[in-house]
Amino acid sequence: MSIEIKAPTFPESVADGTVATWHKQPGEAVSRDELIVDIETDKVVLEVVAPADGSIAEILKGEGSTVLSDEVIALFVAGAVAESTAAPVAAVAASAEGDAAAVAGPAARKLMDENNVDASQVTGTGKGGGITKEDVVNYLKNKPAAAVAKTSAAAPVIEAVAAGARVEKRVPMTRLRSTIAKRLVEAQQTAAMLTTYNEVNMKPIMDLRKQYKDLFEKTHNGTRLGFMSFFVKAATEALKRFPAVNASIDGNDMVYHGYQDIGVAVSTDRGLMVPVLRDTDALSLAGVEAAIADFGARGRDGKLGINDMQGGTFTITNGGVFGSLMSTPILNPPQTAILGMHKIQERPMAVNGQVVILPMMYLAVSYDHRMIDGKEAVQFLVTIKELLEDPTRMLLDV
Repeated sequence: MSIEIKAPTFPESVADGTVATWHKQPGEAVSRDELIVDIETDKVVLEVVAPADGSIAEILKGEGSTVLSDEVIALFVAGAVAESTAAPVAAVAASAEGDAAAVAGPAARKLMDENNVDASQVTGTGKGGGITKEDVVNYLKNKPAAAVAKTSAAAPVIEAVAAGARVEKRVPMTRLRSTIAKRLVEAQQTAAMLTTYNEVNMKPIMDLRKQYKDLFEKTHNGTRLGFMSFFVKAATEALKRFPAVNASIDGNDMVYHGYQDIGVAVSTDRGLMVPVLRDTDALSLAGVEAAIADFGARGRDGKLGINDMQGGTFTITNGGVFGSLMSTPILNPPQTAILGMHKIQERPMAVNGQVVILPMMYLAVSYDHRMIDGKEAVQFLVTIKELLEDPTRMLLDV
């Protein structure tokens, strides 16, 4: 009896998904809870695992197919290796001596093409000697020295390119990148977006961090004290003082949120993601740093879930990690404001009539003028500046 493999249940904000990669092909032995397919949505990549030991009987939705929430994408047989009822996959040419062609799945063929691997050199462990993605990965990890020498000795096959040719490469846009593009354009077309700038002296926080970073890391089980936690806590206090900056627009209604859920932009190989720190007013500096470190690790591994990125009443983005000295952040709808951090740059500053070299950072707040007046936006940013330049004010609530 076959078991239906279904796409995950998507939240209301996600209409559909795309089958990204089948990690197992029909007939291949699969263990319970082993990853069999990735489903890419507008926000994250969702993993579908095997419901039991067995094998895939038939793939109903191939790579690149659009699937709906809970739609059947494959049939699975538990307990035994199933006979594939799917159409045969494309064959990859075997050795030049005329050996039988080795059958490889789409993921395996793609990986071999990317690494210039000859199918005849890979030992297939799939049904009928078929080559799986895992077989190619194992081959690349344990590539024989002789094969390396042979490959290096042989003249590489290079496609001839005429001198001065203007080479182009066309790559389909991923769903995530397409969604980011649409949201950024929508934000600029629908919001009355303005940006106000200020600068903050980072020396007090840098001195505080230098003094306590070792003790902080030891006390909080290896959690490192960074700069982002100070900005999150300063922004949280400023949002409490200026509720309009923490609000959102829903049609003709202005929604004021009685809590602070701050999204922190994380750069990944797949694009920019904004996981949300919940109830930041209740989080300690260590709690903020631990959560951000977890977001970063899971973002790089593609493990961020949809729930991690839903909601959010305010966003902080840090272009300074890439060297940006000043930029204009774009709103993250339906939020009405976003804070941009930048590079810490030493500059000569006038202090009490004397020229002093100080580590300064430009801050930028982009806001929706439909919801927030310029006065509120400027005062909000000045509040963040004052809290960062005198961190004790956050403890004293002044």
